[in-house]
Amino acid sequence: MRSACISVKLGIRERLSPSCGSNMLSCWLSRLCRGFSTPTGRITHLSRGSLSRTLVLSSQRRIPEFSSFVARTNTCGELRSSHLGQEVTLCGWIQYRRQNIFLVLRDFHGLVQVVIPQEESAAAVRKILCEAPVESVVRVSGTVISRPPGQENPKMPTGEIEIKVKTAELLNSCKKLPFEVKDFVKKTEALRLQYRYLDLRSFQMQYNLRLRSQMVMKMREYLCNLHGFVDIETPTLFKRTPGGAKEFVIPSREPGKFYCLPQSPQQFKQLLMVGGLDRYFQVARCYRDEGSRPDRQPEFTQIDIEMSFVDQTGIQRLIEGLLQYSWPSDKDPVVVPFPSLTFAEALASYGTDKPDTRFGMKIIDISDVLRNTEVGFLQDALSKPQGTVKAICISEGTKYLKRKDLESIRKFAADHFNQEVLPVFPKASRNWNSPVAQSILEEQRSGLIRLMEIREDDVVLLTAGEHKKACSVLGKLRLECADLLEARGLVLRDPTLFSFLWVVDFPLFLPKEENPGELESAHHPFTAPHPSDIQLLYTEPEKVRSQHYDLVLNGSEIGGGSIRIHDAELQRYILATLLKEDVKLLSHLLQALDFGAPPHGGIALGLDRLICLVTGAPSIRDVIAFPKSFKGHDLMSNAPDSLPPEELKPYHIQVSWPANSEAEKSSLNQPYCPES
Repeated sequence: MRSACISVKLGIRERLSPSCGSNMLSCWLSRLCRGFSTPTGRITHLSRGSLSRTLVLSSQRRIPEFSSFVARTNTCGELRSSHLGQEVTLCGWIQYRRQNIFLVLRDFHGLVQVVIPQEESAAAVRKILCEAPVESVVRVSGTVISRPPGQENPKMPTGEIEIKVKTAELLNSCKKLPFEVKDFVKKTEALRLQYRYLDLRSFQMQYNLRLRSQMVMKMREYLCNLHGFVDIETPTLFKRTPGGAKEFVIPSREPGKFYCLPQSPQQFKQLLMVGGLDRYFQVARCYRDEGSRPDRQPEFTQIDIEMSFVDQTGIQRLIEGLLQYSWPSDKDPVVVPFPSLTFAEALASYGTDKPDTRFGMKIIDISDVLRNTEVGFLQDALSKPQGTVKAICISEGTKYLKRKDLESIRKFAADHFNQEVLPVFPKASRNWNSPVAQSILEEQRSGLIRLMEIREDDVVLLTAGEHKKACSVLGKLRLECADLLEARGLVLRDPTLFSFLWVVDFPLFLPKEENPGELESAHHPFTAPHPSDIQLLYTEPEKVRSQHYDLVLNGSEIGGGSIRIHDAELQRYILATLLKEDVKLLSHLLQALDFGAPPHGGIALGLDRLICLVTGAPSIRDVIAFPKSFKGHDLMSNAPDSLPPEELKPYHIQVSWPANSEAEKSSLNQPYCPES
């Protein structure tokens, strides 16, 4: 045993910083000598070199040293009945206090109950612990003891023990808080963002950020250690990229010249493949100057991946393995391979290219059943070349939906899509049908029931029009109906179920909204066309499919990628001829493609959105340490902020205020008031 302790001391001493005090070193070494063991429980005799390898690299047994190099012996959350009788020093925040007899101490790792001494000799300790405000920071030392019989708390991991305090030190007193640091206390999001450092003390925020860190670590492990990827940082200051999202503009000291923050490392990772790096990945920061939404931020993080000599299937199998490997152990395991739908199939069945497949309610084409209908708006639609009639079936809808719900659905379709929607009740226990719906049923009841497999009390919503529009309307109504049914207590979208889906064969181009006669990239201009559609590029480019693929989880797009164009002439043709872009902006990329670019492809996973779905958070702002508000503002620091003219002068910039902005201009010198 003595030789084992000596070898432990030698191995550890090499790894300690010179600034670590001798007392801490002795404490740590004694704890290691007492507790160091193999998975079988026997003391292992280690050489000087082997201990370091065991602590750092062993996959069988790791010693988590959360209290190394700091002024504590243990964390609040790690103490158990196995620690009874040990002398410990803990640091943390006072969570709450009960009758000046007990307090709960909290740190990042958990909670522990502390007994406030009542003896006269401990008056100084009692004064500190009783008078320190809640959320003050203290350090306590004492003995781990059992809680009295019947007073154990099974809801706390440390619920069998408590700390009998001997000494206490107030490290920092807390002033009156703007809100209570408790998860069940409701706070406005503006207040949470203004005092984000306090909001980060909540259990839910710390759980989200810890899980995020763990998943990223496992992803690095999978990509680098198991599959030979290289983690490479790419520049943040870049130039404007044709097409895509709006970019943040950064002034330079050269007159009239600006950088842009990259909306993704797209060009750099392609250039890395030209450079022969073979397999690249990066936890990349990206920027888009667009409005914020619950699932979007002006600055965000993505797991960015690129590979040489790969096809679409190879990328998909890689990502399935990556998610399976990094998936949290407290969630149901990921089942691979993920199902796949083409873009056309997803639109036809769900009305969207990112369907939530946790529930049914698929769109059915009932045009043939109603081909001879005399109902006006259906007849008008079917008389046109592209006209169709589509429907969705709400199972047992009459049990959960009221007439006012159905009227609100019809109004929603009319207001947002200028589209008529007709509710039909083929087998309802009571007649809810309007005269129009009744006339449909008299003609085609049996065909409708047979095609849609309608049962008692089902509700059918049907609409008519051009295929894409009719599907899109019903796709939105499908989600609206799910919201209504879940508000009535029916669970359609199980929050513990994670339904992955690949969507493939997207169109390569879309007509521009402002000028439908011109084309724009459906994703970005570097996406390769489908091999079967190459010839259509020169005759009917609007019909060309792309080698793009999206990964969808529970109705949210969490990743997208493609096989890239590696032929310079094809890339020039698409940019200059089809998209009418200035190829000079991409001369560096086109030149690189001319110098022996390998076939390559990649993908980017939206890390914020992925973690949001995994944790069940209501917004990606709940899985980012310091997010921006809905308007893109940092409410804590009041960014973006104004700069005085003398600071703008070196950048050759002068602010031009709109005529109606005098109030805003004068408010720049006023005290900060956060968004409500």
